[in-house]
Amino acid sequence: METNRLRLVLCDIDSTLINSKRELTPRTKDMIEKLHAQGVYFGLASGRPVDELQRYATGWGISFPFEILIGMNGSELWDEIHQKQYDYYKLKKEWIKEILEAMHPFEANAFIYLDGKLVAQRIDEAMKHSAVTSQKPIHVIESDAELYAYDNAKIMFRMSAEDTLKAEKHFNEHPNPYYKAFKTQTTLLEFADRRISKGYTVKKLADLYDFGLENIWSFGDTTNDNTMLEVSGRGICMCNGSDDTKAIADEITEFDNDHDGVANYIEKHFFRHQGG
Repeated sequence: METNRLRLVLCDIDSTLINSKRELTPRTKDMIEKLHAQGVYFGLASGRPVDELQRYATGWGISFPFEILIGMNGSELWDEIHQKQYDYYKLKKEWIKEILEAMHPFEANAFIYLDGKLVAQRIDEAMKHSAVTSQKPIHVIESDAELYAYDNAKIMFRMSAEDTLKAEKHFNEHPNPYYKAFKTQTTLLEFADRRISKGYTVKKLADLYDFGLENIWSFGDTTNDNTMLEVSGRGICMCNGSDDTKAIADEITEFDNDHDGVANYIEKHFFRHQGG
């Protein structure tokens, strides 16, 4: 095993790989293609489900399918090389019901991913936006029981930025032994099995290949990326990232996601070193 060679680059999507207009810039696309040409795998690590992530490479005009896709913040892993999906810890039905009850004091719109749809309590502007970006139809529930009819990787709550902070604080102060709450956007709080994280799945995927964690570089911008950055050989936080993620990162990018921060970092720290 080569201990110093870069073998895999993993990127969060929003506020990391793509810009504020949700575009993959030509410079970033070129960087990904150049990595592939040099035998470096490229992967996405996101809160979105794998079936959605599988469309990104084609949609962005990339000439190859991404080798690794980590979905649902680590609950799903797609291994393109071996054409196999792995599923890890999901929330039990009774936990989802309990979470819904615990969230009653907060004015929020709860939703889940299920059968290729966004299953939500109601349609609002934020949910319409999510439907467009995820390319999924919205199913409005008749009762909350539809949200906990099956085990699921996660349940999400859209609410104001103020209520998101309050809810996050509440669940941090009253932790549950089985599931955790974490903010992934200023107006989005998610719940997942306490054992799951992007970092957990990065460690799992390292076992599938002939390289170790030290051969992985990962990029992220906020709290749900922290474990991924911590376990990777090099964990890089965007300069537009959150303070807690900057604090645990090995390095911070020179430029933000609107100025090709990921591409700039890789060009400077990998390609120039390679002489390419």
